[in-house]
Amino acid sequence: MATHTRREFLHSSFGASAIAVAGSRRRSRPQTTPSTKGTPRIKFAVIGINHSHINSQVQTVTRGGGQLVSFYAKEPDLAAAFSKRFPEAKLARSEQEILEDPAIQLIVSAAIPNERAPLGIGAMEHGKDFMVDKPAATTLEQLAEVRRVQARTKRIFSVLIGRHESRSINKAGELIHAGAIGKVVQTAALAPHKMNPETRPAWFFKREQYGGILCDLASHNFDAYLFLTSTTRAEVVASQVGNVHHPQYPELEDFGDVMLSGDGGSGYIRVDWFTPAGLSTFGDGRLTIIGTEGYIELRETVDIAGRPGSDHLFLVDQKGTKYVDCADVPLPYAERLVDDVVNRTTTADSPARTFLAMQLALDAQNRARRFPSA
Repeated sequence: MATHTRREFLHSSFGASAIAVAGSRRRSRPQTTPSTKGTPRIKFAVIGINHSHINSQVQTVTRGGGQLVSFYAKEPDLAAAFSKRFPEAKLARSEQEILEDPAIQLIVSAAIPNERAPLGIGAMEHGKDFMVDKPAATTLEQLAEVRRVQARTKRIFSVLIGRHESRSINKAGELIHAGAIGKVVQTAALAPHKMNPETRPAWFFKREQYGGILCDLASHNFDAYLFLTSTTRAEVVASQVGNVHHPQYPELEDFGDVMLSGDGGSGYIRVDWFTPAGLSTFGDGRLTIIGTEGYIELRETVDIAGRPGSDHLFLVDQKGTKYVDCADVPLPYAERLVDDVVNRTTTADSPARTFLAMQLALDAQNRARRFPSA
């Protein structure tokens, strides 16, 4: 039976006022880890459920060995739906009640994007670790403060992004590490999405709240670029954004792209809200990794040539072309995150890479040349 991840494209259980999740991934089998059995390893709480990505964020931490004990949301309708979906969680009277609960080790959030960094700062200041949906910050000032507080408190600030849920990206990383395509030269990511405006909340169309298309949608792709090229230093060469087809939403950006240069290779990212209704999933996400001895192409969401499911990987080298099945590639993020909370380690992700990906997204957004308005 298919399992659904944080980007499954359907109306969330929160009701019509919540944002629909952008996408659908069908797996050949559920992903499990040894941590799903036995006594929970940590207790966690949720603050902010404005995006239905929160459902799979909770499922991720639970899969890693966490126990959801409480939550808080300002919106009564969202709180009621979340309580119905996760009846084991107690509705707290305030954020402060959760922040001051000594039993809670990790706070998970999918709040409105421009509220996420301040919430994470508050969590770390109260001695809690923090796992958040992307984008984790919407301004460079927010990112600078997150960096300062994380460095001082040594708490975990983890962003759940596409790579953590993508078997094909993780498989590509394995192949690159094994030398399958030689030295990586460039990654080129195309990430189109369906917009479905009737399912979106008001904040989705407000630039100050969602942060801009490169800050938001491209967050996944900046991280994948750093991961697949092993880049540790990078800069934005050029970027552009625009609203080319939605004049009724003047603060929306429906197209953006960016060129990157780093010590591990170059990168190109394009994101947009133009996926047509006829596609079976939220968007035809593609990622090409060009190497000196070959290349890898990922069809992360759908193979329009006809293969069922998602996470399709094609490898072309000096010997030929092959299709690589990613169905059994492990997704270690969930267990590693809980390990890190327990052991005070950084096995789930590198803080330096997390913050560099955020920095690049915000730099690209701030420096972007604007298209003429729709």
